[in-house]
Amino acid sequence: MPDPEDRSAVERARREKLAKLRAAGTDPYPTGFGRTHTLAEVAERWSRLAAGEESGDTVQVAGRIVLKRAMGKLAFWTLRQGDDELQAMLTVQSLGAGRFERALELDLGDWVGVHGEVIRTRRGELSVRPDRVELLAKALRPLPDKWKGLTDVEVRSRQRELDLIVNPAARAAARLRSTIVRSLRESMVARGYVEVETPILLPVPGGALARPFVTHHNALDTDLYLRVACELYLKRLLVGGMDRVFELNRVFRNEGIDSRHNPEFTMLESNAAFQDYRDMMTLARGVILEAADAALGRRTIEYQGQVLDLDAEWREAPLLELVRAATGEPELAYDWPLERVREICDAMKVPWEPGWGVGKLVLELYEHHVEGSIVEPTFVTDYPVEVSPLAHPHRDDPSVTERFELIIGGREYANCFSELTDPDEQRMRMEEQARAKAGGDEEAMVVDEAYLRALELGLPPNAGLGIGVDRLVMLLGNLSSIREAILFPQLRPEEL
Repeated sequence: MPDPEDRSAVERARREKLAKLRAAGTDPYPTGFGRTHTLAEVAERWSRLAAGEESGDTVQVAGRIVLKRAMGKLAFWTLRQGDDELQAMLTVQSLGAGRFERALELDLGDWVGVHGEVIRTRRGELSVRPDRVELLAKALRPLPDKWKGLTDVEVRSRQRELDLIVNPAARAAARLRSTIVRSLRESMVARGYVEVETPILLPVPGGALARPFVTHHNALDTDLYLRVACELYLKRLLVGGMDRVFELNRVFRNEGIDSRHNPEFTMLESNAAFQDYRDMMTLARGVILEAADAALGRRTIEYQGQVLDLDAEWREAPLLELVRAATGEPELAYDWPLERVREICDAMKVPWEPGWGVGKLVLELYEHHVEGSIVEPTFVTDYPVEVSPLAHPHRDDPSVTERFELIIGGREYANCFSELTDPDEQRMRMEEQARAKAGGDEEAMVVDEAYLRALELGLPPNAGLGIGVDRLVMLLGNLSSIREAILFPQLRPEEL
């Protein structure tokens, strides 16, 4: 970027040009423009023109000036729209002396419309030779230096519009995300899932262990919460008789910001009647592989220096077995004395809170010493009941639940469980969560009476799956930070 003094001088000069344009009766910000072709359409339709050949066809195209050079009575612009570029070759002969000189006054970054003949220069560059040039939007701020580019991560994230102008990688990430989202939606619909929309403003926060955002509704004089998950409402739809439902939308969690977390993020959440968590393993693998096919056309990818074969078998690994291996405690069990497990946490430098039970301590050991080392796609299964308040007890081991998290390259991409359908058991777990919340756990749930009332009508056996869309974009795009996967990530307030 230009230094502040140079930038100020450039902006003053551009505003002076703006004033002159207005004084001369030129509208620097007109409405609409009758474009006949996109830049890409010109490049495709007239691709066979030979060097030095004139097509005899006129077009009206538009783009931003990103490069310009002048040589006496001849000037060249590079126009860009998205990733497409086209040269405009300006001549005194075609424009006339007055219009040619006025065109030379335009700046890098200005949006222009040009009308003229499609030609190919003697050097072989497909071009439009304008006989008319129209200013469509005057740029008052300069673009970054052509050679230095825009590398400041903070500026790129805050001014995504500028990032998109100058960085092809940013444009590629935006297109990749769109392709992945479309693929996920199509994959779910093809499997018989119905897309639904559930509330974003909730009277009671629930569906996940997370701290919610709270706001106040003046007309109702009541506090409302931005949802942390869609899950409870999706299951209420199953109570109502819907068979397979999904939502692909935003959720909000009042948590820290880092390379993997943004307080506003996108989830694919789904529930299917008469299925269990093993059915969801098949679903998760299927939709992720289909997203890789759509976005990349291959299933072997590179992510942050690691080569991952998504087409290989995805293994299963019980959480407790992984922690036993990491701690060197082959007999570790959920019925061990609490003090003994705390001692293991202390020895392995894992912080803990007084209110945590053995299940929570085992999970902390896993998250600190195991999760980050899992490279190939792995379903980590059988999470303790204590940390899975909405999951069904395991049919073979009541100390754990039928739950998995999908880990790839050391990061979680999906969470799933066979859903708890017993209203009395669900009430008991919600009441335990409410006591934890009253004791200071801001991520604990509360008792959701509306959901419990729905359960009492009868919720059929079902399983739910949530996939983090932003992280999936990071994985398939080989992006190091969630900031690159979200067009407008949350940042600290900026002083303008």
